[in-house]
Amino acid sequence: MEQPLIEDLSVYHQLTGNLFKWPQTAAEWEPYRLSDEQVAHFNEYGYVSNIKLLEEWQVDQLNEELAGITDPAHPGNELFYEFSSNESSDANTVLFHALGAWRITKGFHDILWNPAFVMAASQLLGNKAVRFWHDQLFCKPARHGGVVAWHQDYSYWTRTTPLQHLTCWVGLDDATTENGCLYYVPYSQHWGLLDKPELAGDMEGVLDYLTPEQKAAFKPVPIELKEGYAAFHHPLMVHGSYANRSERSRRAFVLNVFADGTLSNSDQELLPKTPGIPKGEKMKGQFYPLLFDPAVQL
Repeated sequence: MEQPLIEDLSVYHQLTGNLFKWPQTAAEWEPYRLSDEQVAHFNEYGYVSNIKLLEEWQVDQLNEELAGITDPAHPGNELFYEFSSNESSDANTVLFHALGAWRITKGFHDILWNPAFVMAASQLLGNKAVRFWHDQLFCKPARHGGVVAWHQDYSYWTRTTPLQHLTCWVGLDDATTENGCLYYVPYSQHWGLLDKPELAGDMEGVLDYLTPEQKAAFKPVPIELKEGYAAFHHPLMVHGSYANRSERSRRAFVLNVFADGTLSNSDQELLPKTPGIPKGEKMKGQFYPLLFDPAVQL
């Protein structure tokens, strides 16, 4: 018997469960604020890492939800914008990749309103109001996990403008060089918009688009993180991750946001299976909720 669709949680633009507590005063927001040094590091290098966003029990709850929604037979599967049990074309190098988990389970919905996340995002966007773009799941199984090729996130997002976006990568396992952690290329946020390679294709494909000077400066650094910790990066930061040949999985989710006031840059569909927003109009509505506005909260 076919299971009915579950409720679409994208209609709720606030916390729906007990994973987090929303601060009620400016003083309650203060513990979540990044230091001046962390913001300065982001502004210089294009990223900042080792930001704690989740406690162990919260990671456990998300991993429990993740185990359910990675099954294509899950009743909420039709709510994903994209769902690929293996983004790679090679069955021996598996990269589970999906967009839209926030619509399906309370935990992945409520991480959008994690106070530690929204405060940091606002600071790194220049203390602006933060609006949601989309989420992603990236899971590499033990022993045969695939790569995520070098790329810039904004190369996939030019259907929105101006460039005032931010990416947050959060580990649901400890991420190490052995199991395929993220790598960043410091200062690459200054290289302009490059052509985009196939996401799960040739790891080094982006090198074909670099100048000799950029190739000389191409010095990736590994971003090893404990589970529940995050790294934030600029939308033009060149980043990627190598294969997982270890005995441990490498599960992660990504939250992509932009500053409030970002516009649609396309008359076409912005996210699969959602209504479009006419080119030149503000990104808002059911699928692009306002997450945090410092003018209101602080």
